[in-house]
Amino acid sequence: MSVGSLRRALRESVAGLPREFWWLWTSTLVNRLGAFVATFMALYLTLERGYSASYAGLVAALHGLGGVVSALVAGVMTDRLGRRPTLVAANVSTAFSVALLGFMEHPAAIAAVALLVGMASNASRPAVSAMMADIVRPEDRVRAFALNYWAINLGFAISSTAAGLVAEYSYLAGFLGEAALTLLCAVLVYAKLPESRPEPVGAAGGGALRPEPAVGLGSVLRDGRFMGVVGLSFLISLIFTQGSVGLPVAMGAAGFSPGDYGLAIAVNGLLIVALQIPVTRFIEHRDPQVLLVVSALLAGYGFALTAFAGSLWAYALTVCVWTLAEIVNSPTQMGLVVRLSPVRGRGRYQGVYTMSWSVASLIAPLMAGYVIDRYGAGWLWGATGVLGTVTAVGYWLLMRRLPPEPSPLSASGGTTPAAAPAPAPAAQP
Repeated sequence: MSVGSLRRALRESVAGLPREFWWLWTSTLVNRLGAFVATFMALYLTLERGYSASYAGLVAALHGLGGVVSALVAGVMTDRLGRRPTLVAANVSTAFSVALLGFMEHPAAIAAVALLVGMASNASRPAVSAMMADIVRPEDRVRAFALNYWAINLGFAISSTAAGLVAEYSYLAGFLGEAALTLLCAVLVYAKLPESRPEPVGAAGGGALRPEPAVGLGSVLRDGRFMGVVGLSFLISLIFTQGSVGLPVAMGAAGFSPGDYGLAIAVNGLLIVALQIPVTRFIEHRDPQVLLVVSALLAGYGFALTAFAGSLWAYALTVCVWTLAEIVNSPTQMGLVVRLSPVRGRGRYQGVYTMSWSVASLIAPLMAGYVIDRYGAGWLWGATGVLGTVTAVGYWLLMRRLPPEPSPLSASGGTTPAAAPAPAPAAQP
């Protein structure tokens, strides 16, 4: 492909997205540049503090438990208070709790603060996704979610490499660095992002206007097809989470250093940065059922190949396989979640969807620690292959007779920026 073709593809990938989206994109990038705790917590506890893999799994599980609690609360806050105040509160509380975690020494204190960090850091996810659905037109959402995921991994690729080197000298510096960048993210959201929550729509009745009925959590839980997506999201999350809980523990037990793990996992972010845009252009208008089935198989068997890795390059090769699954799965599944979510309940729907990842973050570390300590890492990687197969079958069954995509007007409720004419192509701010 020529340089001119690459430039044209890049312009087409970013064209038509509103300026508010790019500020949200920038806040995501800044946030992920500071990703340290989730990536290096297992190594910090096992290598720096000398705790067992089971204890590291327990702390990571408490981090996930915090996310389970906050996902539902943040989803309700996103609908009731708004996207912007929820984002600001989540980022400020994350910054302070991460900084505090770096100074904790007693095992019980580390576990308690890790729970707080999980609650705070996970609270921003429903608001980010709901705001993105508000401000981006339905036909552009898969592309927008892909670009946001690209920003996540651009920041991750940079931070994982740098943090791996920082961790060899001072883990505390990593905690404080994440706190500073998360606080900067809160300032950016407060200064640049307007509120996007749709205004209540009235319906005529008896000569007066009455507000549209609200969507409660009960409505979400009774939505069978959507909860099926949540369940499958949980299964594939169990697989992907092993990249940050099972993989570092297994590599550490095999004699690899934090820097080695940082280099191996950085391949994940670098590949997403390089391939997310062209792959998204390829899959944007293809059958989501096929995409989700293929991504589940790639994820499961990509991690299963880790059982045969014996060198840093071999680990990096397995990362390449399951990274391709991430590139396909993330924007496709996020687009499906928005497609199945009513406008007035986007926060709650996103909160329940986010909870699937949070529950996986709770269970995956416990599973990884127990299996590695008792049976060895090979059994863990074999389990991921089984989970990938089960998830692929689930996607194939669930996606049959999928409801048609709603029209742009109905998808946006007619009151959000997504319903407005497309603005001129906006450059990154």
